[in-house]
Amino acid sequence: MPAEFHGAMVPARTGMMDAVKLAIVGGVLLVLGGLAMGLGLLPVSDALVIADRVWPILLFVVAVTIVAELAATAGVFDVAASWLARVAKGRTWVLWVLVVVLAVAVTAFLSLDTTAVLLTPVVVAVARAHRLDPLPFAFATGWLANTASLFLPVSNLTNLLAVERLDAGHPGSFVALLGLPALVAVVVTCAVLVLVHRRALRGSYAPARPPVVSDRVQLVVAASVVVVLLPLLVSGLPPWMPALAAAVVLGILFAWRSPGALRFALVPWQLVVFAAGLFLAVGALEALGSGAVVAAATGTGDDLVSLWQLSGVGMLGANAINNLPAYLAFESTADSPARLAALLIGVNAGPLITPWASLATLLWHARLTAVGIDVPWRRYVLLGLITAPLVVGLSVIPLALF
Repeated sequence: MPAEFHGAMVPARTGMMDAVKLAIVGGVLLVLGGLAMGLGLLPVSDALVIADRVWPILLFVVAVTIVAELAATAGVFDVAASWLARVAKGRTWVLWVLVVVLAVAVTAFLSLDTTAVLLTPVVVAVARAHRLDPLPFAFATGWLANTASLFLPVSNLTNLLAVERLDAGHPGSFVALLGLPALVAVVVTCAVLVLVHRRALRGSYAPARPPVVSDRVQLVVAASVVVVLLPLLVSGLPPWMPALAAAVVLGILFAWRSPGALRFALVPWQLVVFAAGLFLAVGALEALGSGAVVAAATGTGDDLVSLWQLSGVGMLGANAINNLPAYLAFESTADSPARLAALLIGVNAGPLITPWASLATLLWHARLTAVGIDVPWRRYVLLGLITAPLVVGLSVIPLALF
């Protein structure tokens, strides 16, 4: 008798303690930034420039998070993952490859946090329903949430920041620069994962029953909204516009069909507070002359060695403090498209070593803990020490060759 797929069945915001800590750090940074303004260290005009740069990005983050959360509640990810299991026709390795493709697509269009937070419990549930080892599938979503976040501007908050400096009016310009490095990052990530989990990916499985859909109208409408949203995110419109429109549509849908699902926890306010405080604090440091110190560490030039130096410093900075402050700290030294791309490779694909290198990693681990899967940080760190330099180093090479 086939097993039954029960879906993710995880609270919408596991890892709340980590999120609260993030908000506290952001609040402290906001206070410090406010003090810098009060003391005249950060001119008000500079703070207004920062705010003008940041608000569209944070609005997009809020809107796309709400869209992803409501789509997950409607069962969109559950149904998609279950469909992949049927398409794989009982072949474990084919199912894993299809999960990789899904993780890359979700990361590229709906951001790395969506993959880490919402897709991870879904693929774990699919693996368990088919009596498979969930670790290869969990590691695929956890690592690819980071390394696949180089494809599009909307894939990562750092990318949205970088688009302005690239003067890329259309996502196609971003893809032209980082498409090949992103592909290399994904391939290298998958190669390491296959090597590590090769035994678990052998064999076959019996089909499980599809997930139970409690509200088919809600599912169809939510899926349609996501399908329409994806091309609009790469249409050249400011990303916050289609994301906000999709969030409003889904909000109306859930107010009609499932009003209890509309709660304040859908808004990633902790991330907004953290990012706002971080932008203000970094602006204050730059006003105090931190750029000269940073420039000495990152070097200059667009040759391969120089690009490796910048991406390596970005990778180390991300694993030391976090990828977002690392990007902001080194952004001023990325004075060419190739150097900016190298920095993005370092801070996006490099956070595979320490737990705090990427917020997505912390949320991913919290989701795994919530569904009863223990991934010791020691194992994660040891694998990351091998994988991160490989991914970053090989992904930078196309920048120097083409």
